[in-house]
Amino acid sequence: MKAIRIHARDGAAVLYCEDAADPALAAPGDVLVKVAAAAVNRADFAPRSSTSTAASAGAPIPGSDGAGTIVALGAAVGHLKVGDAVCCYPLAGCGGCAECAAGCEQRCAARSVLGRDRDGTFAEYAAVPAKNCFAIPTGLGFPAAAALPSAYLAVWRLLMTQARLQPGESLLIVGAGGVGAAALVLGRALSARLFVVSRDPGKRAKAKALGAEHVVDGRGDWVKEVRNLTGKRGVDVVVDSVGGACWSRSLAALARGGRLVTCGAVDGGYARTDLRRVFWNHLKIFGAAAGSREEFRRLLDFFSLSGAQPVIDRIYPLRDAAQAERRMKEGAAFGKIILTAGA
Repeated sequence: MKAIRIHARDGAAVLYCEDAADPALAAPGDVLVKVAAAAVNRADFAPRSSTSTAASAGAPIPGSDGAGTIVALGAAVGHLKVGDAVCCYPLAGCGGCAECAAGCEQRCAARSVLGRDRDGTFAEYAAVPAKNCFAIPTGLGFPAAAALPSAYLAVWRLLMTQARLQPGESLLIVGAGGVGAAALVLGRALSARLFVVSRDPGKRAKAKALGAEHVVDGRGDWVKEVRNLTGKRGVDVVVDSVGGACWSRSLAALARGGRLVTCGAVDGGYARTDLRRVFWNHLKIFGAAAGSREEFRRLLDFFSLSGAQPVIDRIYPLRDAAQAERRMKEGAAFGKIILTAGA
């Protein structure tokens, strides 16, 4: 089969689409998925070597998010059948710790991740635990289904489980990439008042077309503008996936009792925080890198019942994975970037 491998050339990491061995079912509870689409995430390319001249021996094929069709079943799999169209939850806990017992595999210290600890979805085929395969929601194609497991699930946990966003509340989205687009889709479905901050005029226009009530130029004093737009009150919830210098501004944009949620730090993980603002204004801060298996089930039910569609930025064939990664790293994408296998 064809698969993406990461090599280092002259100190730079480079993606190659090359021949790889077809995956085998390593456990009786595994299934073999013919991958139709895989979403691109920053974490897919994080563990790279700058010194090796080739992919390290046994290094997994990257890709944590994927959707496709089951083509083979392990001996212990009884709830799935060949031909089922599925999307894949990317995590598996150890099964023996307190977090796993509580249904919080995403917090398991010994969790394994598709594409990091075992071969992932940037390939024509992937072997996946059967328990991680969920039916694709009605009305979604393979690219849309592949967009859900990481970005949309993390945002679902942040907005629904942690911040408990309510209809009519104001939601400010700082940054209009994959996470920002996911927050727009979910916030619109909840009938929240949507505010988007972005430096990119093209992204601001797309956010407006997707239902944002106000779009604000991130190159100016956007905290002042947001406060003016809310009658000096501030917003109920901020989604900040940018970090860096934006962090203190996101806190400043909140109303009393507001909630700040984060699942990314594109502009840097170290940010100044005025703690007095946090306790004086009774603010809450939540973080999440992933959601639980049950939250993934609820997210899929939401898309099945609501008719909502995830935002897809661009679709590339697998052989053009390097172009897809470049677009993501340049911050040009609005929505999820998708790779299609077999093309």
